[in-house]
Amino acid sequence: MMRTRPLKVALLGCGVVGSEVARIMTTHADDLAARIGAPVELAGVAVRRPGKVRAGIDPALVTTDATALVKRGDIDVVVEVIGGIEPARTLITTAFEHGASVVSANKALLAEDGTTLYDAAERHGRDLYFEAAVAGAIPLVRPLRESLAGDKVNRVLGIVNGTTNFILDRMDTAGAGYSEALDEATALGYAEADPTADVEGFDAAAKAAILAGIAFHTRVRLDDVHREGITEVTSADLASAQRMGCTVKLLAICERAADGRSVTARVHPAMIPLSHPLASVREAYNAVFIEAEAAGQLMFYGPGAGGSPTASAVLGDLVAVCRNKLAGATGPGESAYTQLPVSPMGDVVTRYHISLDVADKPGVLAQVATVFAEHGVSIDTVRQKGRQDGAGEAALVVVTHRAADAALSGTVAALRKLDTVRGVASIMRVEGE
Repeated sequence: MMRTRPLKVALLGCGVVGSEVARIMTTHADDLAARIGAPVELAGVAVRRPGKVRAGIDPALVTTDATALVKRGDIDVVVEVIGGIEPARTLITTAFEHGASVVSANKALLAEDGTTLYDAAERHGRDLYFEAAVAGAIPLVRPLRESLAGDKVNRVLGIVNGTTNFILDRMDTAGAGYSEALDEATALGYAEADPTADVEGFDAAAKAAILAGIAFHTRVRLDDVHREGITEVTSADLASAQRMGCTVKLLAICERAADGRSVTARVHPAMIPLSHPLASVREAYNAVFIEAEAAGQLMFYGPGAGGSPTASAVLGDLVAVCRNKLAGATGPGESAYTQLPVSPMGDVVTRYHISLDVADKPGVLAQVATVFAEHGVSIDTVRQKGRQDGAGEAALVVVTHRAADAALSGTVAALRKLDTVRGVASIMRVEGE
């Protein structure tokens, strides 16, 4: 039997995602009602610019007073798609206080202060769902929170930012330079006018914090995530990767330590073998590779951003939260029972690709090898090529075996002090092997 009284939904924000959420709620109203067991009604839309024409939305529902909307007391679910830290944090906690559960796409807030939101939701017996905060339409948060809840996840490795993946893909497949690829991404709408959050890794770092927290049942904040962007990646790096049978991706990597006593979370460009499933992720697509003890290796792939894909994730959460409302229950909350410490980047162990500009004369390779040995970093391969410009320099590329990041940093610092090393052209980690 379907309940006749509709569940009332307040929408905070009506931009690209919010307007698509409103459109789907209207055009698919009958289907949503059938799936939920009750009709859903858009009861109010909070915006910053009330005079803007919004197709398909009754102007009578539009308000600039978001606080009054979430305080109404008759709202069942608040959908927050305004982003940022404030006023989103205050609006969400106020919604909990006044009887509403929340569906959010706010990765920045969840990564920076998810603890406040989780605690408020638990205190008031409300739901907090946020599938749309990570990887757009790709079902990822719910599988980690629910499907793998009985398993032990050891590693999450993913491409979680479509803008950077598009740029690196164009540099790799079309030979474009970084600036040229960024301009193309901007023209196609993949990059914002200010692309800093994407290209400097802030967006991916926020998602890494959320994924690590869910995967390892511990609290991981944005500040815990080591972050490097792609602005220093060059065409030479891509060419070196190709010679190794690799490509370059901006990866979010969350790992449980081998002894199980700590976790790490990091975002940085890395070379990965072409044989790895993530190497084939092209253009602006996202993909996340999960390694679990019982389930083995799982990969989730699809569009990671955009109005329709993100709205799909929001509506999926809305259906789940509304069903919980009707059942008088709540879904899974924060699972941070392990409280594992987050280790610093220096403890991370991986392989490295180091490109050096050195003097083209005998004995240089021996000097460089000695520095690596003194810092406990074992060399796997070395490639040296003299330059044709007569400058008396050579390019020296060293690929290491697995070593701690701190040891590699010490090695590079010592290399810079050698008279025969004219410069460290690039350092890139090698992952996915």
